[in-house]
Amino acid sequence: MSYADEVFIRTCKDILENGSDTRGEKVRPHWADGTPAYTVKKFGVVNRYDLSKEFPIVTLRRTAIKTCIDELLWIWQKKSNNVHDLGSHIWDSWADETGSIGKAYGYQLGVKHKYKEGMFDQVDRVLYDLKNNPYSRRIMTNIYVHADLSEMHLYPCAYSMTFNVTKGENGRLKLNSILNQRSNDMLAANAMNVCQYAVLTHMMAQCSGMDVGEFVHVIADAHIYDRHIPIVKELIERPMFPAPAFKLNPDVTDFYAFKPEDFILENYQFGPKVENIPVAI
Repeated sequence: MSYADEVFIRTCKDILENGSDTRGEKVRPHWADGTPAYTVKKFGVVNRYDLSKEFPIVTLRRTAIKTCIDELLWIWQKKSNNVHDLGSHIWDSWADETGSIGKAYGYQLGVKHKYKEGMFDQVDRVLYDLKNNPYSRRIMTNIYVHADLSEMHLYPCAYSMTFNVTKGENGRLKLNSILNQRSNDMLAANAMNVCQYAVLTHMMAQCSGMDVGEFVHVIADAHIYDRHIPIVKELIERPMFPAPAFKLNPDVTDFYAFKPEDFILENYQFGPKVENIPVAI
Protein backbone atom coordinates (compact mmCIF):
# COMPACT_ATOMS: atom_id res chain seq x y z
CA MET A 1 0.00 0.00 0.00
CA SER A 2 1.08 3.61 -0.53
CA TYR A 3 3.50 4.82 2.11
CA ALA A 4 2.18 8.37 1.63
CA ASP A 5 -1.25 7.10 2.75
CA GLU A 6 0.27 5.60 5.88
CA VAL A 7 2.02 8.88 6.73
CA PHE A 8 -1.12 10.92 6.08
CA ILE A 9 -3.30 8.64 8.21
CA ARG A 10 -0.77 8.53 11.06
CA THR A 11 -0.36 12.32 11.07
CA CYS A 12 -4.11 13.01 10.96
CA LYS A 13 -4.83 10.54 13.76
CA ASP A 14 -2.13 12.14 15.90
CA ILE A 15 -3.61 15.60 15.32
CA LEU A 16 -7.17 14.46 16.07
CA GLU A 17 -6.21 12.46 19.17
CA ASN A 18 -3.42 14.58 20.62
CA GLY A 19 -3.66 17.99 18.99
CA SER A 20 -4.24 21.42 20.51
CA ASP A 21 -7.63 23.03 19.80
CA THR A 22 -7.79 26.74 18.89
CA ARG A 23 -11.57 27.13 19.30
CA GLY A 24 -12.44 30.34 21.14
CA GLU A 25 -8.99 31.85 20.53
CA LYS A 26 -8.13 34.82 18.31
CA VAL A 27 -7.38 33.40 14.84
CA ARG A 28 -6.78 35.09 11.47
CA PRO A 29 -8.41 32.58 9.03
CA HIS A 30 -12.15 32.67 8.47
CA TRP A 31 -14.76 30.91 6.38
CA ALA A 32 -16.58 32.53 3.47
CA ASP A 33 -19.52 33.32 5.78
CA GLY A 34 -17.22 35.28 8.11
CA THR A 35 -17.10 32.62 10.85
CA PRO A 36 -13.65 32.12 12.44
CA ALA A 37 -11.89 29.04 11.06
CA TYR A 38 -10.57 27.17 14.09
CA THR A 39 -8.18 24.22 13.94
CA VAL A 40 -6.90 21.22 15.85
CA LYS A 41 -3.14 21.28 15.40
CA LYS A 42 0.20 19.67 16.17
CA PHE A 43 3.51 21.51 16.40
CA GLY A 44 6.69 20.27 14.78
CA VAL A 45 5.58 17.43 12.52
CA VAL A 46 8.40 15.77 10.53
CA ASN A 47 7.63 13.24 7.79
CA ARG A 48 10.25 11.43 5.70
CA TYR A 49 9.82 9.88 2.26
CA ASP A 50 12.43 7.83 0.39
CA LEU A 51 11.89 8.91 -3.21
CA SER A 52 14.15 6.14 -4.50
CA LYS A 53 11.59 3.59 -3.28
CA GLU A 54 8.21 5.18 -3.93
CA PHE A 55 6.52 8.34 -5.15
CA PRO A 56 4.67 9.91 -2.19
CA ILE A 57 1.14 10.38 -3.46
CA VAL A 58 -1.97 9.46 -1.47
CA THR A 59 -4.44 6.99 -2.93
CA LEU A 60 -7.25 7.50 -0.38
CA ARG A 61 -8.54 10.08 -2.86
CA ARG A 62 -7.16 11.51 -6.07
CA THR A 63 -4.41 14.09 -5.89
CA ALA A 64 -4.60 16.32 -8.99
CA ILE A 65 -1.02 15.80 -10.12
CA LYS A 66 -1.39 18.03 -13.19
CA THR A 67 -2.57 20.90 -10.97
CA CYS A 68 0.33 20.23 -8.58
CA ILE A 69 2.86 20.40 -11.39
CA ASP A 70 1.25 23.47 -12.97
CA GLU A 71 1.58 25.35 -9.67
CA LEU A 72 5.12 24.07 -9.10
CA LEU A 73 6.25 25.27 -12.55
CA TRP A 74 4.44 28.58 -11.99
CA ILE A 75 6.50 29.24 -8.88
CA TRP A 76 9.86 27.59 -9.61
CA GLN A 77 10.20 27.66 -13.38
CA LYS A 78 8.18 30.73 -14.46
CA LYS A 79 8.96 32.49 -11.15
CA SER A 80 5.63 34.20 -11.51
CA ASN A 81 3.45 35.95 -8.96
CA ASN A 82 0.50 36.47 -11.32
CA VAL A 83 -2.43 34.04 -11.39
CA HIS A 84 -2.93 34.68 -15.12
CA ASP A 85 0.18 32.52 -15.64
CA LEU A 86 -1.45 29.66 -13.70
CA GLY A 87 -3.85 27.08 -15.07
CA SER A 88 -5.91 26.62 -11.90
CA HIS A 89 -7.85 29.12 -9.78
CA ILE A 90 -6.34 28.05 -6.44
CA TRP A 91 -4.74 31.44 -5.82
CA ASP A 92 -7.56 33.69 -7.06
CA SER A 93 -8.68 34.64 -3.53
CA TRP A 94 -5.31 36.31 -2.90
CA ALA A 95 -4.91 38.06 -6.27
CA ASP A 96 -5.64 41.72 -6.98
CA GLU A 97 -7.42 43.10 -10.05
CA THR A 98 -4.27 42.62 -12.17
CA GLY A 99 -3.84 39.00 -11.07
CA SER A 100 -0.83 39.72 -8.85
CA ILE A 101 -0.35 38.14 -5.43
CA GLY A 102 2.27 40.75 -4.57
CA LYS A 103 5.96 40.14 -3.86
CA ALA A 104 5.33 36.51 -2.97
CA TYR A 105 6.38 33.01 -4.02
CA GLY A 106 7.73 33.08 -7.59
CA TYR A 107 8.61 36.75 -7.32
CA GLN A 108 11.08 36.01 -4.51
CA LEU A 109 12.70 33.10 -6.35
CA GLY A 110 13.27 35.31 -9.40
CA VAL A 111 15.03 38.19 -7.63
CA LYS A 112 18.74 38.18 -8.53
CA HIS A 113 21.39 38.39 -5.82
CA LYS A 114 25.11 39.05 -6.05
CA TYR A 115 27.50 36.20 -5.25
CA LYS A 116 31.23 35.99 -5.74
CA GLU A 117 30.58 33.82 -8.82
CA GLY A 118 28.16 36.37 -10.30
CA MET A 119 24.47 37.32 -10.26
CA PHE A 120 21.98 34.49 -9.66
CA ASP A 121 18.37 34.17 -8.67
CA GLN A 122 17.65 31.50 -6.04
CA VAL A 123 16.68 28.72 -8.45
CA ASP A 124 19.70 29.25 -10.69
CA ARG A 125 21.96 29.35 -7.64
CA VAL A 126 20.69 25.93 -6.54
CA LEU A 127 21.24 24.52 -10.03
CA TYR A 128 24.74 26.03 -10.16
CA ASP A 129 25.77 24.63 -6.79
CA LEU A 130 24.38 21.15 -7.45
CA LYS A 131 26.60 20.96 -10.54
CA ASN A 132 29.66 22.78 -9.21
CA ASN A 133 29.56 22.47 -5.39
CA PRO A 134 27.42 19.39 -4.71
CA TYR A 135 28.75 18.84 -1.19
CA SER A 136 28.04 22.41 -0.13
CA ARG A 137 25.86 22.72 2.98
CA ARG A 138 24.52 26.05 1.71
CA ILE A 139 22.25 24.89 -1.12
CA MET A 140 18.92 26.35 -0.15
CA THR A 141 16.15 28.81 -1.00
CA ASN A 142 14.11 31.12 1.21
CA ILE A 143 11.06 33.12 0.13
CA TYR A 144 9.99 34.36 3.59
CA VAL A 145 11.57 37.79 3.14
CA HIS A 146 10.55 40.05 6.02
CA ALA A 147 11.25 43.27 4.13
CA ASP A 148 8.61 42.32 1.55
CA LEU A 149 5.92 40.76 3.77
CA SER A 150 3.79 43.92 3.74
CA GLU A 151 3.64 43.64 -0.06
CA MET A 152 2.65 39.97 -0.11
CA HIS A 153 -1.07 39.18 -0.36
CA LEU A 154 -0.35 35.87 1.38
CA TYR A 155 2.67 35.05 3.51
CA PRO A 156 4.46 31.96 2.15
CA CYS A 157 3.41 28.69 3.79
CA ALA A 158 6.06 26.49 2.17
CA TYR A 159 8.94 28.93 2.50
CA SER A 160 12.31 27.15 2.35
CA MET A 161 13.94 24.27 0.50
CA THR A 162 17.31 22.83 1.50
CA PHE A 163 19.15 20.43 -0.80
CA ASN A 164 21.85 18.05 0.42
CA VAL A 165 23.90 15.56 -1.57
CA THR A 166 25.06 12.17 -0.31
CA LYS A 167 26.64 9.19 -2.03
CA GLY A 168 24.49 6.15 -2.68
CA GLU A 169 25.53 2.53 -2.29
CA ASN A 170 26.05 2.39 -6.06
CA GLY A 171 28.56 5.24 -5.84
CA ARG A 172 26.29 7.71 -7.61
CA LEU A 173 25.39 11.01 -6.04
CA LYS A 174 21.98 11.17 -4.41
CA LEU A 175 19.94 14.34 -3.95
CA ASN A 176 18.03 14.79 -0.69
CA SER A 177 15.81 17.72 0.22
CA ILE A 178 14.00 19.33 3.14
CA LEU A 179 10.85 21.42 2.77
CA ASN A 180 10.21 23.79 5.66
CA GLN A 181 6.59 24.81 5.99
CA ARG A 182 5.27 27.21 8.65
CA SER A 183 1.65 26.09 8.20
CA ASN A 184 -0.04 23.12 6.52
CA ASP A 185 -3.75 22.44 5.98
CA MET A 186 -3.79 18.64 6.15
CA LEU A 187 -6.94 18.14 4.09
CA ALA A 188 -6.73 20.86 1.45
CA ALA A 189 -2.97 21.23 0.93
CA ASN A 190 -0.80 18.49 2.46
CA ALA A 191 -1.05 15.92 -0.33
CA MET A 192 -0.39 18.56 -2.99
CA ASN A 193 2.61 20.03 -1.19
CA VAL A 194 4.23 16.62 -0.70
CA CYS A 195 3.78 15.74 -4.38
CA GLN A 196 5.02 19.12 -5.59
CA TYR A 197 8.27 19.12 -3.68
CA ALA A 198 8.91 15.45 -4.37
CA VAL A 199 8.57 16.32 -8.08
CA LEU A 200 10.89 19.32 -7.62
CA THR A 201 13.51 17.03 -6.05
CA HIS A 202 13.21 14.66 -9.02
CA MET A 203 13.65 17.59 -11.42
CA MET A 204 16.69 19.00 -9.63
CA ALA A 205 18.28 15.55 -9.42
CA GLN A 206 17.80 14.79 -13.12
CA CYS A 207 19.14 18.20 -14.16
CA SER A 208 22.21 17.61 -11.99
CA GLY A 209 22.91 14.02 -13.09
CA MET A 210 21.97 12.56 -9.70
CA ASP A 211 19.60 9.98 -8.29
CA VAL A 212 16.81 10.95 -5.90
CA GLY A 213 17.16 10.26 -2.19
CA GLU A 214 15.06 11.37 0.76
CA PHE A 215 12.46 14.12 0.88
CA VAL A 216 11.86 15.42 4.41
CA HIS A 217 8.77 17.51 5.13
CA VAL A 218 9.04 19.71 8.24
CA ILE A 219 5.78 21.37 9.32
CA ALA A 220 5.69 23.89 12.17
CA ASP A 221 1.87 23.96 12.42
CA ALA A 222 0.09 20.90 10.96
CA HIS A 223 -3.62 21.40 11.35
CA ILE A 224 -7.11 20.20 10.52
CA TYR A 225 -9.80 22.87 10.29
CA ASP A 226 -12.95 22.45 12.37
CA ARG A 227 -15.19 22.03 9.31
CA HIS A 228 -12.76 19.48 7.85
CA ILE A 229 -12.76 17.11 10.84
CA PRO A 230 -15.67 14.87 9.73
CA ILE A 231 -14.25 14.74 6.20
CA VAL A 232 -10.81 13.70 7.47
CA LYS A 233 -12.30 11.07 9.80
CA GLU A 234 -14.07 9.44 6.85
CA LEU A 235 -11.04 9.77 4.56
CA ILE A 236 -8.55 8.03 6.85
CA GLU A 237 -10.80 4.97 7.15
CA ARG A 238 -10.78 4.33 3.41
CA PRO A 239 -8.90 1.46 1.74
CA MET A 240 -5.46 2.18 0.31
CA PHE A 241 -3.96 1.26 -3.05
CA PRO A 242 -0.35 0.63 -4.13
CA ALA A 243 1.67 3.72 -4.98
CA PRO A 244 1.90 4.54 -8.70
CA ALA A 245 5.16 4.83 -10.62
CA PHE A 246 6.42 8.35 -11.31
CA LYS A 247 8.58 9.10 -14.33
CA LEU A 248 10.26 12.15 -15.82
CA ASN A 249 11.09 12.45 -19.48
CA PRO A 250 14.74 11.29 -19.38
CA ASP A 251 15.68 13.50 -22.33
CA VAL A 252 15.11 16.72 -20.36
CA THR A 253 18.15 17.91 -18.41
CA ASP A 254 17.45 21.67 -18.59
CA PHE A 255 15.26 22.72 -15.65
CA TYR A 256 13.56 25.37 -17.77
CA ALA A 257 12.73 22.95 -20.58
CA PHE A 258 10.33 20.76 -18.58
CA LYS A 259 6.75 20.83 -19.88
CA PRO A 260 3.62 19.36 -18.27
CA GLU A 261 3.72 16.35 -20.59
CA ASP A 262 7.20 15.41 -19.28
CA PHE A 263 5.71 14.24 -15.96
CA ILE A 264 4.06 10.81 -15.99
CA LEU A 265 2.17 8.82 -13.34
CA GLU A 266 1.58 5.18 -14.20
CA ASN A 267 -1.06 2.92 -12.63
CA TYR A 268 -2.47 5.53 -10.26
CA GLN A 269 -5.45 4.03 -8.41
CA PHE A 270 -7.39 6.14 -5.94
CA GLY A 271 -10.58 6.37 -3.89
CA PRO A 272 -13.68 8.51 -4.50
CA LYS A 273 -13.51 12.27 -4.85
CA VAL A 274 -14.09 14.36 -1.74
CA GLU A 275 -16.74 16.89 -2.71
CA ASN A 276 -17.17 20.51 -1.64
CA ILE A 277 -14.20 20.99 0.71
CA PRO A 278 -14.61 24.42 2.36
CA VAL A 279 -11.46 26.54 2.14
CA ALA A 280 -10.46 28.90 4.94
CA ILE A 281 -9.12 32.28 3.80
